[in-house]
Amino acid sequence: MPVITVTQINRYIGSILKNDRNIQGVMVRGEISNYVKHYRSGHVYFTLKDSESAVKAVMFANAAARLKFAPEDGMSVIVSGSIGVYERDGAYQLYVNDIIPEGAGAAGAALEQLKKKLQKEGIFDTAHKRPIPSMPRKIGAVTSLSGAAVRDIINVLSRRYPLCELYTVNAQVQGEAASDSICRGILRAEAAGCDVVIVGRGGGSSEDLSAFNTEKVAYAIYNCKVPVISAVGHETDFTIADLAADLRAPTPSAAAELSAPDITSLYERIDLLERRAERSAYAVLDKATDRFTALNARLIGQSPENRLKLSGERLASLDKRCETAFLRYMDKLEHQLGEKAAKLDSLSPLKVLSRGYSLVYRDEKLLSASESLEKGDRIQIRFGSGGAEAEITDKW
Repeated sequence: MPVITVTQINRYIGSILKNDRNIQGVMVRGEISNYVKHYRSGHVYFTLKDSESAVKAVMFANAAARLKFAPEDGMSVIVSGSIGVYERDGAYQLYVNDIIPEGAGAAGAALEQLKKKLQKEGIFDTAHKRPIPSMPRKIGAVTSLSGAAVRDIINVLSRRYPLCELYTVNAQVQGEAASDSICRGILRAEAAGCDVVIVGRGGGSSEDLSAFNTEKVAYAIYNCKVPVISAVGHETDFTIADLAADLRAPTPSAAAELSAPDITSLYERIDLLERRAERSAYAVLDKATDRFTALNARLIGQSPENRLKLSGERLASLDKRCETAFLRYMDKLEHQLGEKAAKLDSLSPLKVLSRGYSLVYRDEKLLSASESLEKGDRIQIRFGSGGAEAEITDKW
């Protein structure tokens, strides 16, 4: 028996497996574990296992790039590929061409994974949602200009809010190039100075709406500097564009209604504000009138003319009071004088003299006794009426 090498054995077994049609183009169900994607080559390595066995699997970069979702450990999948031998290690493994999540399509799995990723990055966070301007001057609409969506938007805005300018941007809304076209349209609307941007289309199948379920569109909406309203025509499910937008509308018509107020309600509000302004103006005018009246009264009270008049009246009053007080005082003095005069008169020596008494003076000095007189002294005698002069000849 000839001696052969390990390499020859592995190549021989590999050729047998390669030529066995039963294990070429097979589909294998199992659970992914030990999933690794080589960051340089792009090749994917993992183990596919069930409850009893496991098999190594490899998916080369060109096939892995076609996946619409990112496989994860623990995911139940169905893989298609062929069985072959890795000659270096002498181990057989499954060379995978495609992976399909079991129980769901690859597109559905990819969509759920993208939603989770964007949710984790905060793209759907309500804290980033911006309010829609109450009275936008310019509204952008990014949609197909040949579709019904743009006509619905024009009809609603021309009826409800003809005051604004509508800036339309033609964009592909389905197909492979749709997501890039929508992103460019959002940038154009933002650059044109729109206050709010409507992004959407009419209804369609999930494949038709796939452009609104892409990461590019989600980031374009999130990074837009003005509020964005998603208007993808479907009711039963939310696209990623709906979740990333500041406001979601079920249809383009509804988006147009949400983007601008109804002009009728604006007229009603203007009327209400006019009435309130009129009432406020009258209230302010009444208050100002009352204040003016009060200030005018104070001004009149403080004017020189009025103060002079008041001072004159006060002076006249004081003059009259002075005159009255003076007359009363004079009457009092006159009365007192009369009383004192009567009393003085009653005590006057003249009264005594009138009753027969007289007064004796020497050298104008009243004498009350004779001891101070000497013979020969001359004296003056005052009677009740008149007087006389005498000489002392004797005394006792």
